[in-house]
Amino acid sequence: MTTPIIQPSISVKTLSESPNLKSIPSNYVNSDIYPFDFIASKPHDYSNSIPTVDFSLLTSIDPHQRSQAINNLNKACQEWGFFMVVNHGIQESLIKKVIDGTQGFFNLREEEKKEFEGKHVLDPIRYGTSFNTSKEKAFFWRDYLKVFVHPKFHSPSKPDRYSDIMWEYCEKVREVTKVLLGGLSQGLGLEECYLEKTLEMKSGFQIFIANYYPCCPQPELALGMPPHSDHGLLTLIIQNQVGGLQVQHQGKWIHVNALPNSLLVNTGDHLEIFSNGKYKSNVHKVVVNNTSPRISVAVAHGPSLEAIVSPASPLVQSETNYIPMKYKDYMEMQQSNQLHQKSILEQVKIHRN
Repeated sequence: MTTPIIQPSISVKTLSESPNLKSIPSNYVNSDIYPFDFIASKPHDYSNSIPTVDFSLLTSIDPHQRSQAINNLNKACQEWGFFMVVNHGIQESLIKKVIDGTQGFFNLREEEKKEFEGKHVLDPIRYGTSFNTSKEKAFFWRDYLKVFVHPKFHSPSKPDRYSDIMWEYCEKVREVTKVLLGGLSQGLGLEECYLEKTLEMKSGFQIFIANYYPCCPQPELALGMPPHSDHGLLTLIIQNQVGGLQVQHQGKWIHVNALPNSLLVNTGDHLEIFSNGKYKSNVHKVVVNNTSPRISVAVAHGPSLEAIVSPASPLVQSETNYIPMKYKDYMEMQQSNQLHQKSILEQVKIHRN
């Protein structure tokens, strides 16, 4: 049974543009949900140490270069669950069009955006605010557009040409993701095509998630998104020139200062499951500011919705660490609940004394 969606009466963007807004409404204050020091503690600036993967080396015909790139990718997923991809071949002009088109969508009149409000978490086009307002004690300072773009492509009809830009970008990102997953499959000691075949990636699920984080008059009290991990395998992210993404590494929060024209990549829960825990899904959050709106576009890639995901059998030497579960059921469970760390993954993890 799908979960109904209950939305606040106005978007955060509209709220943020209210004349003389000096403080945020109490239902956006998040310090009562998460420990205050967890939110407000200063993140450690280790952004220079965030792993970088040179995509051109992953596609190199030089076996030594490709092997080194796979080793770098493997290490990034084991130690961080997050990395930046450079030299990926997606034109900077296309990335700019995606960001500009996304700005155009969120600049539509409120009644135009409401045409795309979904009623359930598995609706293929869904505009809304926060994350799951039917479950949250406090809302997040974020508006979103979520669109299923593969295996069947959907898109909003506004603004003009946004659909064409989305389609072109999602095709390019899927090609990059295929190469990354092939490298990760080899990093696990499997054949390059093992993950793609096992998880039915030709009909794999791809979702385009556009996020708008408006200026916030009290950023220390609000969250753009809470600490959480993503469903699926890999999420590839682009953003405007405004930062806000923080990733957790060795118990510390790290500001992500993106390299120019790079793709930011989070590992997801189903990569952790498939690798039987060798790769860990990354916990991340989004903080807001009082000076500039942040726009990000995350494209998440998962198995076929009907695929039952479990650890790859060659990686299960003595025991499996995760309960097999259909990807569609997992995704609906995550989207229907309150986001908190890796709480959904914990429900399919096998805990042993």
